[in-house]
Amino acid sequence: MMQRIGNFIDGEIVGARNGAFLDNVEPASGAVYSQVPASNEQDVEQAVDAARRAFPGWSRTPAEERSRVLMKIADLVEDNLQQFAHAETIDSGKPITRAREIEIPRAVQNFRFFATAILHDASECYATDYAALNYTLRRPCGVAGLISPWNLPLYLLTWKIAPAIATGNTAVAKPSELTPMTAHLLASVCREAGLPPGVLNIVHGTGLAAGAPLTAHAAVPIISFTGGTVTGRSIAQTTAPLFKKVSLEMGGKNPTIVFADADPRALAATVAAAFSNQGQICLCGSRIFVERAIFHEFVEQFVERTKRLRLGDPLDAETEQGALVSAAQREKTEQYVQLARDEGGKVLCGGARPTSLPERCQAGFYYAPTAVIGLDAHCRVNQEEIFGPVACLIPFDDVDEVVAGANSTPYGLSASVWTRDVNKAHSVAERLESGTVWVNCWLLRDLRTPFGGMKQSGLGREGGAEALRFFTEPKTVCIKTE
Repeated sequence: MMQRIGNFIDGEIVGARNGAFLDNVEPASGAVYSQVPASNEQDVEQAVDAARRAFPGWSRTPAEERSRVLMKIADLVEDNLQQFAHAETIDSGKPITRAREIEIPRAVQNFRFFATAILHDASECYATDYAALNYTLRRPCGVAGLISPWNLPLYLLTWKIAPAIATGNTAVAKPSELTPMTAHLLASVCREAGLPPGVLNIVHGTGLAAGAPLTAHAAVPIISFTGGTVTGRSIAQTTAPLFKKVSLEMGGKNPTIVFADADPRALAATVAAAFSNQGQICLCGSRIFVERAIFHEFVEQFVERTKRLRLGDPLDAETEQGALVSAAQREKTEQYVQLARDEGGKVLCGGARPTSLPERCQAGFYYAPTAVIGLDAHCRVNQEEIFGPVACLIPFDDVDEVVAGANSTPYGLSASVWTRDVNKAHSVAERLESGTVWVNCWLLRDLRTPFGGMKQSGLGREGGAEALRFFTEPKTVCIKTE
């Protein structure tokens, strides 16, 4: 019998009130393997009501107790890491090694980081000469609406849940309907860990039917969203007249800049930055600027490494490239590769669906990692987010040229700079219009740092103290002393 999962509302697993379900397709095989509730505004209302009822008690629960519960959740996810990793791989098409070694452990880290961070809270105090003392209290906002995407399902969902409930908020989370399974497993873990009913509620369904009512709900004063820029713009339009507190982490068209003096490790890192998770990470470096003196040699080696990436069944530990998340995402990738050809680009490798796959993956949503040259920084392929395994390599002659090219898109999420010249690294990093700039590395993570984008890549910041501030409201108390 096909598995049907449910919403998690007020501590219970329940179906959508309309009784409807959505098919959940395994990307690697193209087959429906489970069903997820097709929730709507009725389910959102039920979840928000549960969160509102839970808020008074949870917001006044001592930080030490909240920390204990979050640590228990982290322990249980870690204890069941193999189950979570398997579910993540089946749901998303990503290689099992990535789910097992990177993404599920990072979800565990999210809970542990914020569980301990709230134990070290401090308040500002200001003496107004001898007339008064002013101190600041930070209090939870209420019910937080948390909307996460399909590309890093548990990792990004917990990136929102952990700071929201750690700081005393209750939450209604809406994971992507394309990758719901690890959110479903998390619900069971939260019950086992002793999280009080209603503190976390999970509503499955489409963005239009379930996400939109959540962002518009009058009793949800704070929204944290990660996803596409088009959806983020819609959320901004909805929430602005309601004066909600909003964080939007959206798309990216990130540059990787390789100078002639770069360490040889830049090559492998650039391939990884371009094609990790099939290019379906908002931080992937799909625009690769290479100094002209080494351009031809670098391109040759880049293509050679890309061709060696092993496509296969995501459940096989040897697989390096799995399936794209959906047929629609593969079709979008194919359209952009054709556009690259139409714009005058030359496809050096990939550019098609792979023909040699395991039998069970023959109908899966695969696309070969693709490298393109011959396009300038201003063409559509280098301006618009593809979110697939497509990288364009572009030569440059000097710093001013590459900075202008890197900054030419409407996005500004991240960038990578590869050089052994420390002065050049600092100078270029300062000039790049990106929320994060990695120098001689990519995707090196420190949970204490602020994370987010500039321009159309986002609004606000997540991570560390930024997340703790976002999910709380400051209140100044002034006490007259004379």
